[in-house]
Amino acid sequence: MKNFKTFAIALFVAVASVSVNAQTKKIDVKASTIKWVGKKVTGEHSGTVNFKDGAVVFKGKKLTGGSFTVDMTSLTATDLTGEYQGKLNGHLKADDFFGTDKYPTSKLVFKTISAKSADVYSVTADLTIKGITKPVSFDITVKGNTATTAFKVDRTKYDIKYGSGSFFDGLGDKTINDEFELAVSLKF
Repeated sequence: MKNFKTFAIALFVAVASVSVNAQTKKIDVKASTIKWVGKKVTGEHSGTVNFKDGAVVFKGKKLTGGSFTVDMTSLTATDLTGEYQGKLNGHLKADDFFGTDKYPTSKLVFKTISAKSADVYSVTADLTIKGITKPVSFDITVKGNTATTAFKVDRTKYDIKYGSGSFFDGLGDKTINDEFELAVSLKF
C-alpha cells in the first residue's frame, strides 16, 4: 500500500509538471488573418476569411500543438467591389464551392510538429472543409506572439470540383486551378 501511495504521488507530480509546462494561447481572432488567392487561366481572385476561434500550444518556447476554426460564412473577395464582388462571394459560398449554408466552418488541427530551426516548424495537420478531412503539410514561423505560414490546398480533395480541368474537359479559358493559396498570420 505504501508503494502504491508513493507511485500515486509521483504520478501526480509528473502529470502536474507536464500540464504546468504546456501553455495554450488563444489567438486574437480580430488581429489574426487568413488571405486567399484562387487562380484561373485568365487571372486570379483574392480575398479573406475570418477565424472563429483557435489556439496554439507551447511547452516552454516550443510549439507543440494548434487547433483553429474558420468562419466560412465570412469568405469574401477583396479584389472586386459592388455587384461583381457580390456575385463572386455568392458563388464561392454556394454548393459549387464551399457550401457555407451546410458547412459554415472549416477546421485545422495540428497532428505532428517538428522543429526545423529555432523559429520554424514543419507541421502536418488535418484540414476539414465541407465535412471532408485530409492532411496538409506546411512550415510555420513563430516569433514572440505571432506565427505565419503560407501553403496551398487542393480544393478537389474536398469535393470542390467546379471549373476543374482535372474533372471536366473543354473548359478552355474557364478552367480554375485545383489549388488555392492561403497566407495566414496568427496573433496570440
